[in-house]
Amino acid sequence: MPSSDAQRPFPEFAGRHVLITGGAGGIGQACARHFLAAGASVHLIDVDAARLDGARHALQGHAAVSCSTSRLADHAACERAIDEGGRPPFALVHMAGLFETDRLDPADRSGWDRAIASNLTTAYDMALAFRAARDRRTPSRMVLCTSRAFQRGTPGRAAYAAAKGGIVGLVRAFSRDFAPDILVNAVSPGLIQTRMTEDLIAHHGEQRLAEIPLQRFGTPQDVAGVVCFLCSEASSYVTGQVITVDGGVING
Repeated sequence: MPSSDAQRPFPEFAGRHVLITGGAGGIGQACARHFLAAGASVHLIDVDAARLDGARHALQGHAAVSCSTSRLADHAACERAIDEGGRPPFALVHMAGLFETDRLDPADRSGWDRAIASNLTTAYDMALAFRAARDRRTPSRMVLCTSRAFQRGTPGRAAYAAAKGGIVGLVRAFSRDFAPDILVNAVSPGLIQTRMTEDLIAHHGEQRLAEIPLQRFGTPQDVAGVVCFLCSEASSYVTGQVITVDGGVING
């Protein structure tokens, strides 16, 4: 027998529409499962059509899933991707980004340009598009994804760390610019077991694990639970904040 709304986690999500960029990734899919279980509809946006199709199949059985393939290359592309969801969204969960080695080559700034464009500029464009398209019947939620890299730096990822630090600036500014209509926060994942971190864990996993007080790597579900909290009524007096999800490595 289907659960009543009162028995669901986060019953306030029932009937609401959520956008998830980077929706084909491990964290994006985990967020989608949480929202779908609570009765929301979900629109997944990702650059990788094949992986997006895989995500759709992984979530089969949920009629409330739609998808768009997009690079979110500019504001107009963000608008189109949102429109393809078919409904005004209640929440934006922006997980899209690029995790790439920075060669620190002064003759080649292409890595820097890609990191800023895919991790920071896209967040700016997507946030403004969401603000215009959102469901105005209730205060909306926006959760951007930064990284522990902005707090402690990551060797070989200078451009990535700089872009993710910029996300924190966006969150703090948007939380004031968009108040009280949109609550804007960020999650800052540590080392989460996803496809993006496979090589890092394979080569440096033992060293990184020794730094984690909880003695395990994070899972996509660990991040998704915090995202759902930030979109819920339980966080109705929380905006402009960054919540680190890293097992206790950064605690100040």
